Amino acid sequence: MISIFGLVGIGEVNDGDRLASLIVAAADGALHEGDVLVVTQKVVSKAEGRLVPVNTEDPLAAKALVEQESVRIVRRRGDLIISETSHGFVCANAGIDLSNVPAGYAALLPVDCDRSARRIRDGVRADIGINVGVIVSDTFGRPWRKGLTDVAIGVAGVAAVVDLRGTPDSLGRELQVTEVAVADEIASAAELVMGKAAGIPVAVVRGVNAEWLREASVASEIVRPPSEDLFR
Repeated sequence: MISIFGLVGIGEVNDGDRLASLIVAAADGALHEGDVLVVTQKVVSKAEGRLVPVNTEDPLAAKALVEQESVRIVRRRGDLIISETSHGFVCANAGIDLSNVPAGYAALLPVDCDRSARRIRDGVRADIGINVGVIVSDTFGRPWRKGLTDVAIGVAGVAAVVDLRGTPDSLGRELQVTEVAVADEIASAAELVMGKAAGIPVAVVRGVNAEWLREASVASEIVRPPSEDLFR
């Protein structure tokens, strides 16, 4: 069984805050070995000083910021820009977010989302001596499907993708192409208890398959390389 609960009481996060300490204090002894923490990109960006001033009334200012954070513009339509970030993510407006930040500011993605996840994981281990997985999550749209869902943009201590190729299915046939984006699945499930306006930036996911917990993992495992992309 997998259970998920949000951590309340973390409060407003500011530049320079140590997220691991805030999480441990909010958990108040509730964290277990093998738990996976899902932490929203917004609080990571705030703690890492990734809030920048922007004139939201000036479309050109916002456009310039998106282009600054992009390595490739994929498509434009009106004010919407689909671009590729330096992380390899293809998303709207380079992942720049204006929600849940002070007026006149925008939140940029962390410079290295995996490093951000590792910093939280190492901090929790240093503070209370237990190993947790950490996923930094963000909200993305998806091609050909309406609506938004949370996905993993940084991981530490938990697999990004579990490769089931070569293993048997329920009828004994060998799986040929099945790779499961478990970090995305965990991030999306955690969003159900965090919401978009509830002020809960961290969720604890308990009961994750122990085989998914591993030292070496990076979120880039989820990003399809151009050589395998039929639409690029």
